Order: sequence, then C-alpha cells, then structure tokens
Amino acid sequence: MGHYAWILEIRPGYEEEYKKRHDEIWPEMLEALTASGIRNYNIFKHGLTLFGYFETDDFAKTAAMLAVDPVNKRWGEWMAPIMRVEVDSRTNFPFLLPLQWRMD
Repeated sequence: MGHYAWILEIRPGYEEEYKKRHDEIWPEMLEALTASGIRNYNIFKHGLTLFGYFETDDFAKTAAMLAVDPVNKRWGEWMAPIMRVEVDSRTNFPFLLPLQWRMD
C-alpha cells in the first residue's frame, strides 16, 4: 500500500466556500475517488494551506483513472476558482510530498 500526500492552497477569502463544498461533496466524486483506488483520504487545513493524505495500492493507475474521469474533471473545474493548484506534468496530479518517516 502506498501513502501519498500533497499541499495546496485556498485562495484568500474562499475558506468558508472551500469547507462548504467539501461538506457537500458530490456522491459521484466520492465514487470516482473510490473507483480509482483511493482510500483513507483526509484533508487538513492550516490557514490557507491544505494538506491532503491518501492511500492507494497503485498510484499510477489511480492518477490515470482520475485524469480521464469526467466527474473529477468537473470537480477540478468547479474548485479551480477558489484554489491554487500546482500540477506535476509527469503525473497530471498535484505534486506529491516525499515520505520522510512513518511509524507503524
């Protein structure tokens, strides 16, 4: 199982809207994430900074599935005005943080 994390930012003034959209996340978006192999997905917030953590057995498969998923595309377009997202062109996914240490 792989452990993955990313950091993104909320645009200033959109903190409440970001929270609202995730409180009301589309069921079909959750289905797309699950179908892509993502589990144990968590997003934490510090100021405008978001830290996301998730697990998947095959990141390449997960990224490839989400890259072509129409629901994920629609979600990304809907979130784009309120987020700052840097995408790694090699994975078509936000830049992932390298794991430094893990306690099992």
